[in-house]
Amino acid sequence: MLEPLYTADEMRAAEERYPGSEDELMERAGRAVAEEAMRRWPDAKRFVALCGAGNNGGDGRIAVEILRAAGRDAAVADEPLGADVVLDALFGTGFRGEPRPEAARMIEAINDSGAFVVAVDIASGVTASTGEVSGVAVRADVSVAFHGRKVGHEVAPGRFHAGKVVVADIGLEPVESRNARATKEILGVVPRRSPQDNKYTAGYVVVVGGSPGMTGAPCLSALAALRADAGYVALAGPKSAIPVFEHWVLEAVKRPLPEDDEGLVTADAADEVLELVSKGGALAVGPGLGRSKGTKELVRRVLAEAKVPAVVDGDALFELEPADWPAPRVLTPHSGELARLLGVESAWVDAHRLAALDRAVERFECIVLLKGAGTLVSEPGAGAIVCGGDPALATAGTGDVLTGIIAAFLAKGVEPRLATAAAAVAHTETAREAPNKNGLIASDLIEALPRVLAA
Repeated sequence: MLEPLYTADEMRAAEERYPGSEDELMERAGRAVAEEAMRRWPDAKRFVALCGAGNNGGDGRIAVEILRAAGRDAAVADEPLGADVVLDALFGTGFRGEPRPEAARMIEAINDSGAFVVAVDIASGVTASTGEVSGVAVRADVSVAFHGRKVGHEVAPGRFHAGKVVVADIGLEPVESRNARATKEILGVVPRRSPQDNKYTAGYVVVVGGSPGMTGAPCLSALAALRADAGYVALAGPKSAIPVFEHWVLEAVKRPLPEDDEGLVTADAADEVLELVSKGGALAVGPGLGRSKGTKELVRRVLAEAKVPAVVDGDALFELEPADWPAPRVLTPHSGELARLLGVESAWVDAHRLAALDRAVERFECIVLLKGAGTLVSEPGAGAIVCGGDPALATAGTGDVLTGIIAAFLAKGVEPRLATAAAAVAHTETAREAPNKNGLIASDLIEALPRVLAA
């Protein structure tokens, strides 16, 4: 359920343990590239490899030899002119930083060539250990990854340059990796309702949120928790929002909370929220909550005193401060929210997603889920888990759905980091299975969720 994602150092360790020769590894790597290129583009007339000076370039040269032996027109060149398929063998996993001017020119020539591109292990210009791209980088159609996927194949912005990733076995033994990619099998950690369960033991979730104009957000979270197999959901929000809650979420128990003149929940609501969560389960706080001195104090106190796992999302993240929390906390920021929490620009977070995640985990000493293409999950002392992502999820409300799924899985007693990663995978898989793939809206996810979990 967790597939290794290797860094450059981890790959080097795997290669050093290999009892055979380096030439054997290069022969297998080059053959894998050549065979994938011929399989994918059987009618291509000309193959051109642009090769660097290191082992990656050696892999590319061997691929050309194998293509020629198969009767194909193939050559090592400095330009991709006339190529139907380009083999990008400029840099390997050891690359970091920004390409030098001549290499940058060659990368731009590959991208402008109009040819199909095969990245030999990883697209040149992408840092394999982080996914960072400091200058130009090759845009590959397919990456033939030797031994296993690299961090840079899955973590943005590198994932945008990888194309289809194909893993080639070159005879190395597995080594321990700090980071991993979650597969669909992770959903197996989530228990389903058993004959012994009642509505409380099947998963008790409290959702706290809502404000004028934002009543839909907590409704989506509550409905998602129910569809994620929670047995009991309490939906708490400002008193004026209760009619909306009653209309949209029939199955949830409603709890009106005191509100100020602007319809925002006040700090006095903390006692009622704490009473609700005292029965156990999990808490989701923040969807559509609004921002005021009162809501900030509510969040601070509830997180400081609630002895159940909590998902902290949306407005509950605003000006959040680290604290010695009594139970697991899962923060779910997008890049803009994380940037504000860290005091950096959102562009920096987008360019350094792994580093930003690590910094947030260190600051808040809890689980952090960084939303976006290639959603990332981590906790203190652990590496990152990459949990998929789908472009269809880039629409309002899908984050609220994710919050509800995480809360349901936490309420079922799943280990918090795995619960969070499993929820992110379920979120992605539901987007892929939803009937309205084009024009998907958040509520489509809720309807499709039970089918994904049942499968």
